[in-house]
Amino acid sequence: MGARYTSIITRDGTEFLVPNEDMITQSVINWSFSDRRVRRKIPISVSYECDLRKAMSLMEQAAQDIHRVLKSPAPAARLMGFGDNGVDLELRLWIEDPQSGVVNVASEVMLAIWDAFHEEGIDFPFPQRVVHFANDMPMAAPQSVQAEDADLEQDPALDAGKKS
Repeated sequence: MGARYTSIITRDGTEFLVPNEDMITQSVINWSFSDRRVRRKIPISVSYECDLRKAMSLMEQAAQDIHRVLKSPAPAARLMGFGDNGVDLELRLWIEDPQSGVVNVASEVMLAIWDAFHEEGIDFPFPQRVVHFANDMPMAAPQSVQAEDADLEQDPALDAGKKS
């Protein structure tokens, strides 16, 4: 805490400068003061053709198998929405040792989900677009550039620099 501002550094190393006036006049909540546990949210998309309940169960099991993920509260998979390319799910899990890293736990969980999905035949979606035409008229195919070039007359100006 300096004369004019307070420096707050997040777990990922980002530093925020908060004016001391705000620290005095506004409510400040220190979420990590009394509880070291940290919740992590991991977004996952699956194809519309997959068994959603099975995918969600596999996500939860994959997280439970990672030793740093807390058993209580248990990891929970949630249906978040229906996206353009797939169904959007989110896995929520808790760890109690964020000082050992948060991203590395998420990476382990995602690798475990990847393996479980591949073993069970659950696909991750990929971007795709379906185009509908307003009328039933067939589209004209473009003519070959070579066919157009064959019909052109020789241009003496272009050929002047060429030596045979």
